[in-house]
Amino acid sequence: MTALLALATGCGSGTDEPAGGSTSTASRTTSHPVKDTSIAAEPGERFTLTVDQNASTREYWYLVDPEPDSSVLVSRGHAYASDSGDEPVDGAGGRLTFTFEAKAKGTTRFTLLHCTFTTCQGNTSTLPPETTGPSATPTTPSQAPERITYTVTVD
Repeated sequence: MTALLALATGCGSGTDEPAGGSTSTASRTTSHPVKDTSIAAEPGERFTLTVDQNASTREYWYLVDPEPDSSVLVSRGHAYASDSGDEPVDGAGGRLTFTFEAKAKGTTRFTLLHCTFTTCQGNTSTLPPETTGPSATPTTPSQAPERITYTVTVD
């Protein structure tokens, strides 16, 4: 009888997909890799870019100029998710997800700035640095902060 139960519970439909099929472009959010700098979208489509961030090491990402043309693409903000879950843990990193929504046909550009303790000074989680040059007192050789510029075409 135990063998029969094991066989019966091992059977299934063979799919983990929910019933109902796919949803329309306007109601779903697409995730893009950070290095995917050319993005195509349709009006009403939302997409995200997710980056690793660790405040304990003064590593932050910001949406900076040039920001997107708001008639083509709007930022819907960003959300942080800690690697440690709901319980804060000193030194734990996490992921910052930027969300954008395509509004109308056109092409626009925007830039994400990646600051670390050796590349920016005066930055916090909510305030980008006043300067985008190297830190005045780095502990390792200084370098310019990483800038990733995205081109979004809405068709």
